[in-house]
Amino acid sequence: MKNMSLSRMMTFAVISALVMLSLASPSSAQQGTAPAAPPAPVVQQAPVVSQLPAAPPDTAAAQPEREKFLKAAAAELKELSPWTMFKSADVVVKAVMIGLAFASLVTWTIFIAKMVELAVVQRKVRSALTKIADARSLAEAQFALGSKGSVLASFLAAAMREARLSAGISSDAGIKERAASSFAEIVRAEARRIRLGMGLLATIGATSPFVGLFGTVWGIMNSFIGISKSQTTNLAVVAPGIAEALLATAIGLVAAIPAVIIYNHFARVTKGYLELVNRASGAAGRLLSRDLDRTHVSSGQRSRGAAE
Repeated sequence: MKNMSLSRMMTFAVISALVMLSLASPSSAQQGTAPAAPPAPVVQQAPVVSQLPAAPPDTAAAQPEREKFLKAAAAELKELSPWTMFKSADVVVKAVMIGLAFASLVTWTIFIAKMVELAVVQRKVRSALTKIADARSLAEAQFALGSKGSVLASFLAAAMREARLSAGISSDAGIKERAASSFAEIVRAEARRIRLGMGLLATIGATSPFVGLFGTVWGIMNSFIGISKSQTTNLAVVAPGIAEALLATAIGLVAAIPAVIIYNHFARVTKGYLELVNRASGAAGRLLSRDLDRTHVSSGQRSRGAAE
């Protein structure tokens, strides 16, 4: 009996083990399929990994082109000299630049001419005043001056003409008044003559910046039109047009600043010269007054001599 029960127990244990194995097999199957899931992502990543080696050849091929473009842009920027910008500028901007350059040439021409003229006339007037400093009459002053023309010679000639035309008139005040009127006309004529060209300097100094600004506005407008057509804001495209436009303003300032400085300088020098002219007018008036007084003295002496 014990052997039969033992065999039954062994049989039951074997059956139980088989049942347990059959129950455990689904979980083990699930555990076996779970590790098999990762290969699917690996299969999906395989094309990406296969594409990675192809990127360096494309980058290497684009690098020389990029370097070539940057070198071309740098070379174009280096070539932005004033002459190159002038040649590549718009027709209107070129006309503005040429006009401003001509205005600058006129400014320096006036400067040289007026410097020489003012130096010469100032020297002449000072020399003439020195020569007639000891003169006692208009005739003696004219003889001392000789044939050298100066504004003082004009004053002396006007005084002698008035004295000759007023011969027989006993009113010295009327003669002096008429002579002073003639002197004032000579001073005004000399002031107009010596200020010739200064109005042009004032015009150049006042208008050149605005003319240059007009060229700049026109050039920048054309630059923006070019940018919109090319549809790019690259420095090599934008910089040349803006530089050409700004060159017009630069030339305008180059023409205006010296014109203003030269005008102010000549205004001071001209004022000093007109003071010398007024001194010459006063010297001629004093000589005329002496001649008139001397004439009255000699007339009185002749009258007393006749009475005796």
